[in-house]
Amino acid sequence: MKTSWFSVVVAAVLSGSALALPAPAPASEPVPTLEPAPAPAPAPAPDATVEVQAIAKTTLAIPAGTVVGSVLAGVENFGGMPFAKPPVASLRLRPPQRLTESFGTIDATGAGPSCPQMFFTTGGNEFIPKVIGNLINTPLFQVVTQQTEDCLTMRVQRPAGTKAGDKLPVFFWIFGGGFELGSPQMYDATALLASAVAQGKPFIFAAVNYRVAGFGFLPGKEILADGAANLGHLDQRMGLEWVADNIEAFGGNPEKVTIWGESAGAISVFNQMALYDGNNTYNGKPLFRGAIMNSGSILPTDPVDCEKCQIIYDSVVTTGGCSGAADTLECLRGLSYDKFLNAVNSVPGLLSYSSIALSYMPRPDFTALTASPETLVQEKKYAAVPMIISDMEDEGTIFALFQGNITTTNKLVDYLSELFFTKASPDQVSQLVDTYPASITAGSPFNTGVLNAIYPQYKRLAAILGDLAFTLTRRAFLDVAAQVNPDVPSWSFLGSWNFGTPILGTFHAADILQIFYGVLPNYASRSTQTYYFNFLYHLDPNGDGTASTGLPAWPQWKVGKKLMQFYNDRSTILADDFRSASYNFITSNIGSLRV
Repeated sequence: MKTSWFSVVVAAVLSGSALALPAPAPASEPVPTLEPAPAPAPAPAPDATVEVQAIAKTTLAIPAGTVVGSVLAGVENFGGMPFAKPPVASLRLRPPQRLTESFGTIDATGAGPSCPQMFFTTGGNEFIPKVIGNLINTPLFQVVTQQTEDCLTMRVQRPAGTKAGDKLPVFFWIFGGGFELGSPQMYDATALLASAVAQGKPFIFAAVNYRVAGFGFLPGKEILADGAANLGHLDQRMGLEWVADNIEAFGGNPEKVTIWGESAGAISVFNQMALYDGNNTYNGKPLFRGAIMNSGSILPTDPVDCEKCQIIYDSVVTTGGCSGAADTLECLRGLSYDKFLNAVNSVPGLLSYSSIALSYMPRPDFTALTASPETLVQEKKYAAVPMIISDMEDEGTIFALFQGNITTTNKLVDYLSELFFTKASPDQVSQLVDTYPASITAGSPFNTGVLNAIYPQYKRLAAILGDLAFTLTRRAFLDVAAQVNPDVPSWSFLGSWNFGTPILGTFHAADILQIFYGVLPNYASRSTQTYYFNFLYHLDPNGDGTASTGLPAWPQWKVGKKLMQFYNDRSTILADDFRSASYNFITSNIGSLRV
């Protein structure tokens, strides 16, 4: 029954549907007046097509070609534009290869394909995830969702009438999904662009498609030795290079790119800042000048060839029938698509008991990602650009729905020790857990008293998972970044606009509904969008100081270590010092708490 509820929640989040109308927080101060964002127009059939000459600027660029896009609701869309050779056959599980031939004229009127997905595991003993996983992996479902290995494509959207030479700033979007699922198909920027145009701040939206799950983040010593690690991140980097080469043809300015992502996409944003020890240049110029991370930043991790990483690789090899091969990696490359998909999806997935103890995630490979992210920050080995980093108040609730058998503190310690922190001693894990009160009046969703405790340790586990993966690691990043790069501005916020949503509170991905889609046209949605547009244009959410936004001034994080806290009808300033005992323990023991 819990699995069914979880499946509904995740499906709603990924589709951008509202789950519940949050109870309004009591207003304690006047609410600034903002003009409502225009509602997105209905979706008739595309009424026109537009051609853009994607003219390469360097010999490394994609050769010139013509893309035919669609015009709908005041937005021109170009989807499925290839930026690399299809990573199939001998190119499976290899770094992306830049296109060297012209793509001619292509139909880009849709959203483009999805890379192969891992919605649910096809292995394990959890009945419903396994059944759904096997169903989703069928060829019929893959066709319906346009899953294909030939998926390294870009999607660009822009206000209708934009032309080459307009030099609009660019949002480069990296989707989330636990590094196991997601695609640009899920993110239509039409409503966001309409809001920006209404505020006089039009932009270009560019979304990169990258390999996920076992296709993009397979670990193991064989992967490390072959130079095949973190392929999804290498896909993202090549997408950024495509933007540098081609976005001017769409009316964008390659020198005003802000990378933006949510969840795994936000972690990817930081990792793009940290790849190659912070070298984010291409042809002598930076690939981006600002960064926005929603629900994710640094993710402390063990290397690609770690012990539990090898267990994942060996399991995939066994399921794929490659155990007896002289070269198991070459055997995996030679499997049929369906057989390889089943093999890589046979290990524990995000939507399962193991939760965010992910089988597939970016890990240090000593070449592109040279060390664990928190180490790279401490050593100033990242591209320090102005940034906004945010969290939802109840990041961990969705990820704690599957573990109903965790009914005691001892079981909670065992769960974290066995699945997450294999290098930490039982005593260390016990000390971590003890920093979180056992009372059901504590925990996440926070500030809800005795409510929402669907099993004895639910709220406690939700608090721990949310803090370790998102909320307190965000603070740790900001704290160290302010020390090593004190002149680089940063802003942070906590989203509390879904307070009152049963069981979940302001859950992970609630920012997609409010900021990206503006599902509820309330203060939270309008204000955060305005701050983001200002940041895109001026690298400051408060704007350039020449015009009033009607919004409260958002202080830089380093000035008193304060957050903006958004409710659905107001915002306040919050000291970023909550759960300080947990924070101090995590930062003091981070080397043992890598996943």
